Amino acid sequence: MVTLGNAAGPARRVLRKGLWGLMLLLSVAIYGSHAPLLTLCKVDGTIPFSSASVVVLVELTKLLLSLLFLLTCNRELLRVTVSWRHVVPFALSALLYAANNNLVVHMQLFMDPSTYQVLSNLKIVSTALLYSLFLRQSLGVRRWLALLLLLAAGLSYSCGGLRDPGSNSEMQLHVTLLGLVLLTVYCLISGLSAVYTEAILKSQALPLSLQNLFLYFFGVLLNLIGYLWSSMEGGFWEGFSSWVLVIVLSQALNGLIMSVVMKHSSNITRLFVISCSILVNALLSVTLFNLQLTLLFFVAVSCISLAVHLYYGVT
Repeated sequence: MVTLGNAAGPARRVLRKGLWGLMLLLSVAIYGSHAPLLTLCKVDGTIPFSSASVVVLVELTKLLLSLLFLLTCNRELLRVTVSWRHVVPFALSALLYAANNNLVVHMQLFMDPSTYQVLSNLKIVSTALLYSLFLRQSLGVRRWLALLLLLAAGLSYSCGGLRDPGSNSEMQLHVTLLGLVLLTVYCLISGLSAVYTEAILKSQALPLSLQNLFLYFFGVLLNLIGYLWSSMEGGFWEGFSSWVLVIVLSQALNGLIMSVVMKHSSNITRLFVISCSILVNALLSVTLFNLQLTLLFFVAVSCISLAVHLYYGVT
């Protein structure tokens, strides 16, 4: 019996590591497939649905999945004593995420999509800086170099890692001064929302499923208010297709995975997951849309590989 008990410990650890790895790979796949899925949703080259309604549905799906998990797997948590001090901090977290989602839409009025794709990579630096500052995590020179390599990978891929065989035009970036201001605010809020949420999740002794319930309740509430405030002509479901529903479900699942990552790992892990999703994005883009890989794609892959080695592989 003692032997079996001793053997069960390593087996559980191996199982946990395997599940953790599968979860991260799934998140990489979801991040990487998001842009191709949006392209499949387009009608005559434009997105036919309201991004605000999609955000509301994603938050609602995360809320329902969290509640389902709570009722089926952690029903005893319903008897846990919860104070308003546990709940209120998630309102600010949801507010930051809602502001970030709205900024993504409005800032692109002052820059072209290619410029946004390139410059939005700067949120890697802002997230790392805020993570180091507010969570008092000393990263060291080697790990900062790894994060700068992630930034270089994102910039390389965004500047032309994929190419349309029928297009010979070079990328030209265009951004206004107001666009740069909004981009700076976006990067700061993006990093702050992620770091603040990680701090709440780790500082409270409450189980993650209950914390998710609080976070996504406020997420639904704030994004629904935002949708009603800015609603234009057309219904909530206008332009929806089966691909849109795939986006909603995948983004909801990815949100739940990221909450696990922030609770039990860190935002730095999240940055590596996002960067590694370049590989999935490229594979799908080549397969579905006949795009071609360029030298910059292989530069990006090399930077990511070296970054992973520096951050996780060197002792």
